[in-house]
Amino acid sequence: MIAGNQITLFQNGEVYFPEVEAAIDRAMHEIYLETYIFENDHTGRCIAEALKRAASRGVKTHLLMDGFGSIRLPKTMVENLEAAGVMVLKFRPKTSAWTLRRRRLRRLHRKLVVVDRTIAFVGGMNIIDHMDIHGQTSTRFDYAVRVEGSLVKDIHDSARQVWSRVAWARLGSGWDEINNRHIPSTEPKGRMRSAFVVRNNIRHRRDIEDAYLQAINQARFEIILACAYFFPGLNFRHALLDAAGRGVRVILLLQGILDHRLLHSASHALYGRFLDAGIEIHEYRKSMMHAKVAVIDEHWATVGSSNLDPFSLLLSMEANVVVDDQSFAMELKHSLKQAIEAGAQRIKGSRWRTKSIKLRLVSWLSYGVVRFMIGIAGYAPRIKPGQAKGR
Repeated sequence: MIAGNQITLFQNGEVYFPEVEAAIDRAMHEIYLETYIFENDHTGRCIAEALKRAASRGVKTHLLMDGFGSIRLPKTMVENLEAAGVMVLKFRPKTSAWTLRRRRLRRLHRKLVVVDRTIAFVGGMNIIDHMDIHGQTSTRFDYAVRVEGSLVKDIHDSARQVWSRVAWARLGSGWDEINNRHIPSTEPKGRMRSAFVVRNNIRHRRDIEDAYLQAINQARFEIILACAYFFPGLNFRHALLDAAGRGVRVILLLQGILDHRLLHSASHALYGRFLDAGIEIHEYRKSMMHAKVAVIDEHWATVGSSNLDPFSLLLSMEANVVVDDQSFAMELKHSLKQAIEAGAQRIKGSRWRTKSIKLRLVSWLSYGVVRFMIGIAGYAPRIKPGQAKGR
């Protein structure tokens, strides 16, 4: 945890994207933007135009997007950005639908923006309209934060490192090395303690999961997790069950609208044991849910890109901000409580146990397929010392 930060919470894109655009328009030296999806819609075009304006006034502007998530972005849009002076790279642009090799499944899933090393944005929001689904009547449910203060340096250094690594892999050089003498140094801006936690396939393979587990294992009275794709590993599930067993109130806010059918069905296989342990499960059905946040004991909170599923916890590059601050945690808790009351349906244990055998069988078959896919990708759950492998 680093002291000296001001962390501002944003719910949904209507407020968040104008804030990002305004920060880009104030940039004087450099911009790093990372996203899984960059869509050619109103939001995407607004951010693209802001990046072009920044590049035209001499700001070194870096756009890094995932090759699979942004596969639909027109080539002409990329060419227009490059013609305006925006440096554009795609992370692993060559994709194939016919392989489950780990290389294909390892995606850039981070969503962050860093401007002049003085302000950063981190969260779960891709560059895409939040009313993008046909028939949708309410905006996509998601979160992000604005970071000002000492922590921005860590976010900047991470963004620059990822950019340089991709540039070396694609171009054989460190394309556009930055002269730090022209970049302002970060200074304390508030009193919040926070940390920037990443997951990658080099040195930080378990950092985000470990941050969650540490907070869950220390929880005294309440855990609230909101996650779009929820299929945690054995250690994570046991941590939640243990917390419930020692009297901690555990609340899960999960996706209630069918999106990725396989993961959605597989996660239902976990419901029975959670419900039997007294864990509350609420499915958000007001709109598409994309949030990946948590509040524990009204002081520890996290907002970021990492789902609690194998792809986020074991394969993708992810980025979360962890905040240890009561006022921030209470703001996020209040927002989640409102979402539960206004847009979610609670899953009752009594009704869940009356589900048809057919639906239960489909859930467990989906669970088996997902576990098999994890095995094909070459990963297995981490075994604690003294823990039997078959547990």
